Amino acid sequence: MSRLLVASALLVLSIPAFAGSFAGSSAGASSAGSSASSGSSSGDDKVVLQARDDAASFVASEGRIRGARLEAALRHLRERDADAREATDMALAQAILAL
Repeated sequence: MSRLLVASALLVLSIPAFAGSFAGSSAGASSAGSSASSGSSSGDDKVVLQARDDAASFVASEGRIRGARLEAALRHLRERDADAREATDMALAQAILAL
């Protein structure tokens, strides 16, 4: 049981790292009033942000519902981020929801 608590705590602490690694540029772009076409990563961030509904379904169903947008976002994240390659689908889905 204590391992589960430690893992949960680590997950909560790692969510900002995931969010910063794959969506930091979109947050900066929106605060600066930039359009989605202003940066090369904006389109990539869009893939992740569009997966939020699928991520919510995945988390709520304890992994039983896997939407196409979530699958695309998971693939995208793992292609671009070494930490994401090590993370579970559930951890990444929760990180997407935290954006």
